[in-house]
Amino acid sequence: MFSSVYSKIGAAFGRLSQSLRVQLLFLVLLTLFGAIGFNLYDSFWSADATARLVTDRTLLASARVIAEAVRVDEGGNVQVDVPPAALEMFDTGFGDRVFYQVTTVWGNLVSGFPDLPLPAAQRVGEDHAFHGADVRVLMLDHPVVGLPNDGTISVTVAVTHKSQYAMRRQLWLSDFSKQFVLVFLASLVTILGLQRGLAPALRLRDAVRERGRNRFDPLPPEMVQSELRPLVHALNDHMQRVQSQMAAQRRFVSNAAHQLRTPLALISTQASVAAREGDAVRRDEALVALRTSTRQISRLAGQLLTLSRAEPGSRRPRGDVTDLSKAAREILEAHAEEALKRNIDVGLEADGPVIVEGDGTMLREMLVNLIDNAIRYSGADGRVTVSVGQADGSAVVTVEDSGPGIPESERDHVFERFYRIMGTESEGSGLGLAIVREVIEGAGGWVSLGDAEGGGLIVTVRLPLA
Repeated sequence: MFSSVYSKIGAAFGRLSQSLRVQLLFLVLLTLFGAIGFNLYDSFWSADATARLVTDRTLLASARVIAEAVRVDEGGNVQVDVPPAALEMFDTGFGDRVFYQVTTVWGNLVSGFPDLPLPAAQRVGEDHAFHGADVRVLMLDHPVVGLPNDGTISVTVAVTHKSQYAMRRQLWLSDFSKQFVLVFLASLVTILGLQRGLAPALRLRDAVRERGRNRFDPLPPEMVQSELRPLVHALNDHMQRVQSQMAAQRRFVSNAAHQLRTPLALISTQASVAAREGDAVRRDEALVALRTSTRQISRLAGQLLTLSRAEPGSRRPRGDVTDLSKAAREILEAHAEEALKRNIDVGLEADGPVIVEGDGTMLREMLVNLIDNAIRYSGADGRVTVSVGQADGSAVVTVEDSGPGIPESERDHVFERFYRIMGTESEGSGLGLAIVREVIEGAGGWVSLGDAEGGGLIVTVRLPLA
């Protein structure tokens, strides 16, 4: 039972420690208590010094009253009748005991306690122990008329510390009460100030909470203080990015659904024709068309999956080491059969290994799409040349084909998803170059399009070397 109680208390303190209001209040009070602790320490010693000074002044006044009562009689004897006022001035209601001693200059005791301790210097109070009590002692030398050679007498007065300590305590408690009131008022003002100062932040929190799932209009920065306005601007920027990403996702889903609808309808039609067809030759033709449509939709689904993986934030960053020359050679070998069927001359120019760092799978997908597009759009008896090398500290990959090329006015649009140039006869989904751009930007590189010598397209990719 106690463990559960302790855990609940610990959780409550954990929540409080995460509160900005509690943290600010703690820092303010910590500073106040630190300053007040120092002030109380200083005021204690100031009160002690004041109490000692008052006690010393009272002792000096009592010694003077006693000294003025000293007289020399006709026989030359020193006598003193201690006035009651000299002792009653210590009667402050705290039960202090008073001791005194009157001696001549030659050491004869006139009156008082003979064993009373003497201070080292006159008119300066000292603390001593006497008759089992701590006392404050002060001595005064005073001339007396009638003594030979203007002789003097010494008056020593001692008093216990009860009045002195009581005075010190009263002075310190008075200062302590003032400091306590100061802390209370400062804490109250701090709490009210924090409540008022954090009100705009709480309004910002409520404004964010009350928004619907699809509401991304910007928040007014004027609703909070100037120190919090950068936070509001950051929230607005984030909501704008989320809104843009959601719009891109909606466009992507809409375009993907549109691209998938036509092949699926064609597959359904071809399957129905093959099922109804009695002629074996025509049924085989329908099945061949069905397999072709299936491959097309399978390729489209694969490209959609690749594109989703290439988007920023969709995968954990990887630091694979990839040899672009080796990867290009393997991809060209995989496409050699298709190139031979169309009598396309495929070549690779690579001086040696070209090493880059990044997501190896996505970099290979980038090369696959570039080479596949080059073979797809090169006509029969065409050519495709892949070059891999290094220049200016970067890895450079160029893919050159003898196809129709891309007009300069269209080159900014072909990297958009599902974009296809009007009048293009080759089959495609319009995702190849979009995948290429996403992969290259994710790897910190860039891609450009240009005209190949003798007609066609040349794609140049630059990536940072490992």
